[in-house]
Amino acid sequence: METILAIETSCDETAVALLRGNELLASEVASQTEHEAYGGVVPEVASRNHLLHGPRLLESAVTKAGVQLSEVDAFAATAGPGLASSLMIGASMAKGLALGFAKPYLAVNHLEGHLLSPFFTGDFQIVPNVSLIVSGGHTLLVEVRSLGDYRILGRTLDDAAGEAFDKVAKMLGFGYPGGPEIERQALSGHAARFEFPRSMLDSGDHNFSFSGLKTAVRYQIAKLADISDQTRADLCASFQGAVVEVLVTKALRAVRECRAKLVTVSGGVSRNGALRDQMSAACDRAGVKLLTAAPELCTDNAAMIAFAAVLHFRAGRSSGVTQEIDPNLALV
Repeated sequence: METILAIETSCDETAVALLRGNELLASEVASQTEHEAYGGVVPEVASRNHLLHGPRLLESAVTKAGVQLSEVDAFAATAGPGLASSLMIGASMAKGLALGFAKPYLAVNHLEGHLLSPFFTGDFQIVPNVSLIVSGGHTLLVEVRSLGDYRILGRTLDDAAGEAFDKVAKMLGFGYPGGPEIERQALSGHAARFEFPRSMLDSGDHNFSFSGLKTAVRYQIAKLADISDQTRADLCASFQGAVVEVLVTKALRAVRECRAKLVTVSGGVSRNGALRDQMSAACDRAGVKLLTAAPELCTDNAAMIAFAAVLHFRAGRSSGVTQEIDPNLALV
């Protein structure tokens, strides 16, 4: 059984994972709380922290897995998309290990890590599906035919869904990241109180737009003389309801167009309980199966990068250590 060590440093999470065959031996993640004070990720702070956390997590993961670095069959790292100064840290570490131990190096697309993460279970078999990747930086609908055979059906034309969550959270005085707090507040809110737009719901394509929704929330807040706790909860519920309705409706339309029998959902926003519940109900009504990534695989992590790497490694693929990072790396 092959042993893969993967490093993920695309944004502000530093992560190292070891995968042997179909068994995850170790998965270490260090999140950076320093960015909350700035209301978003500061690239210079993120890269500096990767330098601090990377060696420690590497040592911790190897110790926890009970393996020697010399036993690793291939080293992998996220090559993009992401912050250039962050990507460089993880890729450099993995390349150095690959060179030092004369082992293959695999450059992994961060989006493919998310895309494949729902299959990180059982026999690791990738079957045809329509995939919704929804995170702080990306909102994509993808037709997956097999490993490496993807077709982009739709993408956001402006803000990603997770980005909209964070920006609305900032308007309401919440910290960063804002998605979890909006979800928590929405539990006691009335989603029908504020009528926010469902942008591009009937656009005739599979693209998304959340900028207008974000602006509508800002205007609504400006109209309110006083924002009580209940009003704040109602704003959260109404905003979250608009985002979820668009995501679910567009995903199911793509399923019908592709005649798919499976929907997969991944990325940080896929941890949202309302999205999971409404997507599950919609899939039941449509008679299609739903597969979501495990909660610990939704936010940035190295386990999903190791998983994508092992699938490509088994297919006989590897990357040269001269391969550069690409902050704008496309899935297709």
